[in-house]
Parts: sequence; structure tokens; C-alpha cells
Amino acid sequence: MAPRIFSILVFSTLSIAFFAQQLNIYNPQELYDEPGGLFDATMVRSMFVDFEDPNYHSTLVNAFFENPDLRIPATVTIDEMSIDNVGARYKGNSTFCLPNDEGNVKVPYNMDFNYWDADGDLLGYHKVKLANAWLDPTFAKEYLGAQIYQRYLPSPEVSVVALHTQGNYTGVYLNTESINKQFCKKHFDEDYGALFKCDGSGVFCGEPNPLAGAPTMHWLGTDSTDYYNSYDLKSDHGWAELMDLIYTINFDPTDIESKLNVDRVLWAFAVNQAALNLDTYNGYYVHNFYMYLSENGLWQMIPWDLDNTFGGALLGFDYFNPNTLFHYNPYDGEAESEQKPLAHLLFSNPLYRKQYNAHLRTIIEESLDEAAILSDANAMQEMAYDAVDADENKLFPMNLFTQNVTSSIWTGWGFAGITSSVAERKSFLESLDCPEINVNAPVISNVELLDWASDATGTYITIQATVDGASEVDLMATTSEYNSHFEDYAMNDMGDGTYETSLYFNLDNPVDWKFYIRAQTSEAMTLSPPRAEYEFYYFTTPLGTENLIEEFSMELIPNPTTSKFSFRGIPNAERITVYSMNGEKIHEQNGLFDINVEEWSSGVYLVEAQTSSGNVIKERIVVCD
Repeated sequence: MAPRIFSILVFSTLSIAFFAQQLNIYNPQELYDEPGGLFDATMVRSMFVDFEDPNYHSTLVNAFFENPDLRIPATVTIDEMSIDNVGARYKGNSTFCLPNDEGNVKVPYNMDFNYWDADGDLLGYHKVKLANAWLDPTFAKEYLGAQIYQRYLPSPEVSVVALHTQGNYTGVYLNTESINKQFCKKHFDEDYGALFKCDGSGVFCGEPNPLAGAPTMHWLGTDSTDYYNSYDLKSDHGWAELMDLIYTINFDPTDIESKLNVDRVLWAFAVNQAALNLDTYNGYYVHNFYMYLSENGLWQMIPWDLDNTFGGALLGFDYFNPNTLFHYNPYDGEAESEQKPLAHLLFSNPLYRKQYNAHLRTIIEESLDEAAILSDANAMQEMAYDAVDADENKLFPMNLFTQNVTSSIWTGWGFAGITSSVAERKSFLESLDCPEINVNAPVISNVELLDWASDATGTYITIQATVDGASEVDLMATTSEYNSHFEDYAMNDMGDGTYETSLYFNLDNPVDWKFYIRAQTSEAMTLSPPRAEYEFYYFTTPLGTENLIEEFSMELIPNPTTSKFSFRGIPNAERITVYSMNGEKIHEQNGLFDINVEEWSSGVYLVEAQTSSGNVIKERIVVCD
């Protein structure tokens, strides 16, 4: 049962005042790079990398296998700005191994601009990761996928770079934002928590690692070394905290909300499935995500390596049976036998499962628009066409650059098309094969912040919304500076589809309230704003406005009553409304006329009087037999 903030005292005398408040929606998109920044997605930047070592390629290839942390110095030039002593190494897995096995120099880069220079950066960023889009004929899948993820949870940015190495044009790369301290500072406003890259230690090429693990969130025991092959620690601490999370997932699931940002994981899972990026935890392979322990004590899931969005290279031989991919179970991991304990925990919880389905519906409605994605893909390809055409190191010919946008292709291996995958996935998710997604969900509208008021119990602001088709409506609210730990407060049914509740505050201590509305039936959930909890409504309570309070003392005489009651203590009333205690409107009139109650059932009723100045005064009346 959700606690109630809104309460009215029997026989209380109310003094009411109003002060208009601004209701806003928090926009996390403002955290992403501005036009002209390093991750400006509307331009192709030329980057020049020059190594002091003329044998840099063989040095870095050997280091990839023998000493992966080795970096060698390079000078990077971009926008006529040169930075010396940049620490460069190769990165990746299959996207390194496949071109390297062919003797192709177009391999991914990891460049650290403050590796030797503590103050070094490139347009404000300390690290740059260049992905070669080796298995993407369109060069657009990670680029477009990132834009979808960014709408729903903190996600890396992606831009386009034309890379020149040692004076030679190497080709088109995708500049993918590093998940590091800077990323955490940008999205969580702090950067000293534990950070893990969740990827097994195996490598696609070279000698197989029999100990390579997978970050499944299975409990492996109390020895932290048993987790080393599944999780890569990126901070200077964190093993105890990660093991505590994993223990909770496996043995104490009722405590999960004290350890994990559950909504963040549900959004990540939902985007993975809706956008058909199955190269991650709730897909084909368990990897390609980060976990960060933020200052609020909750672990945050962060997506990474999005090049298989829209199916990507995962189509493979299923090109001849594509529904294996397009009709993939959106609840992957729900069965305990699938060995994904985090997914099993979340999908076994009815509330979380409804919340996940609500997120899926939002993504389908907002982001699986085939025409909009085609337009974005065409714009990106038009921007990058000349650079891609000149790229002699790319794997695919130019005819597949555009063809693979709208259709899957076969080159001895299947590569899923972008818009064709969107159409197929959306059709499946909206079909009878996915009944949980396609139930009638409540509709929320007209979310309003009413003027603040003061009564005998304190000063409060009322939040009101119109909700159709719900059996339960809650206000999810918090004052946390971390935009987390939302608590549920039952909203009162006032009749005619109107629900409301109130938040109390101290006039001497203004606070920032953040909230969203959650409406449910036994089968479905709807949120407002739809991207909650990543987005939410917010307002700041007023400060020092006691002098605006207008004192009124409304009396209902007699009280209790058996036949009628009259009004005393207020000068006028434009409208009188009476409600039962379950929110049903019983009576309404204009003016301070006596009200006859002889036909009413015995009980307690709430009387609201709205004066000509706009004040609202509330009092209870007790009706007896």
C-alpha cells in the first residue's frame, strides 16, 4: 500500500493561500554535447594521427595480444589543433581481429589524451575511442542506435571521423564516447564510484582463453578473483560492492531496490529488445555494458558497443530464417534455466514486468518509426558519403552502403537491414505473439500543479492528473538530489477521472520536488512523462510567502447534522462541492445556501468552498441518522 501524503483532519479549520508554481519536465538531453563539440553528429571531422614509431602498427598489434595496456605516443590533429604525447593503443575484439587477420590496417583505436599529460584533452574529452564499423556496411547502425538509447538512459555519444594515420587516409570511423570518469561526471554529477566494464576476458582471435567468463551476475563465491575473467574493474575499488550486488540478485532479491537502479536496467533491457540490439545481457551474448555505483548507493547499467543495433551482423545464417532474430523473445532471461539471474529476477516481479512493458510501448511509439529512421539514416549517409566512398580499407562495396539501410544482405554472412529490421521487429512486438505489450493501458493527461495552500497540518502543493482506465494511480515523488529513490504515494480518486494528492513542505526551507505519475491496471502500466524515471516533472517550493496567506475560518453548522447545514465565517463562495471520502462528488452548488442532507447516507463528507478570490477552503461534515 502506498503511503498517503494528502490528509484532511476531521473538524480542522483551514487557512488557505495560493502561489503559482512552474511545472517543468527535466530534459536529460541537455547533458549531451552541444553543436561544435567533439560528438557533434552533424559533421564529419578529419583527424590526423602521427606516431613517433614508424613501425607503430606492428608494435600495437603485438601489444594487443601480449601487453594490452601498452600505449605508444602519438600526435593528434583535429580542427587545426595538435595535441602531443597522446597515449594510443588498439582496442576491440572481433572488429580488431577480423581486419587484422586480413592484414588490413583499419582497426579500432583507443587514445588517451591525459595518459602522459594530466591536463591533456581533445575538445574537453580525455579519451577518444574510434570504432571501425567493420561489420556494418551502412556505417550508421551504432550512430543511429546511440540516438535511440540516449532518449531513455545515460548512453555514449557517437559522431563520424575521417581518420588519417601517418599521412595516409585510413578510413571512416565512429567516434564513440568512452565510459569513464568524465562520462560519470557528465551524467551523475560525480565520478568516484566503482566502475566495471562487463565483458568476458576472451578474445575473438589468438589463443583461446579457457578461463574466459561472462558477466551474467551469477554468484561465484566470496573470492573476488573468481570474478576477474567476467568483469573488468575500471576504478580503483569496487570488488566488494559488485559482489554485494551479485549476492543480492541471487539470494536477497527483495532488497534489490536498495542496491540497483531497477528502472535504469528495465530501460536498458527494453531498448536492447525494441531496437534489436541483442549483443548484450538480455540477448544472444552476455556482455557490452558497464555498471557504475553512483553516490546514491545504486548501481547504474550503461549500454556500450551498439554496432549490432537493428540486428547488425547477428543475422548470420538466420538470413534464411530471419524470424529467429526478428521474433526474438522480448523477455529473454525470464526463465531461471536461461542462466541470467538479473533478467530472471526482474521479469519474475509483476510490477517490474509491467514497468518494462510500459517502457517497450513508449519506445515502439517514439523510436520505431520506420520513416523517421530512414530519414535519419539518409541524412547521415549523405553527410558521410564522400568520406566512405574514399575509404579503400572498408570491408563492403559502396552499393551495399545504401542497400543495407532498407534491406538485409547476404555476402556469405547475413547482415540485417536497418529499416527492414525496424519494420519486422515492430510488427512482431505489436502482434498477438506479444499479448502483454498490447493490452489496454491507462491514459494519463492534464498533469497539473495546483496553487499551494496552507492548512492546520502544514503547507502543501497539490498535484492533479486526469487518468482513464486505471485501477490504481500513484504519485512517484522524491526530493533526492540524485533524481532517484522515488517513493509511491496513492493519488485520491476525485471523480470524473481526476486524481490528486498533495506534497507538504516548509516555507522556510524550499525544496526541489521531482515526480511522475504511475497508473496501473492488473495487466498494464502507464507513466507520465512516458520516459520516467529518466525524465520527470519538477518544481521548487516557494520561500517566505507567509504574508500572502489569507485567513478564513469556515464553520459548518450544525456539525454533526441530521437534516441540513449552513456556512459561517467566509464572506462568499462561488462554488461549493461536496465529496464522499472515496472521492465521489455528492453535491455541487453556487453560493452559500444551506445544504439538505436528509437523503445522504450517514458518514463523513468533505466540503470544498471556492471563494471569489480563488481561495479554496475545506472542511468535513459528519452526517448522522
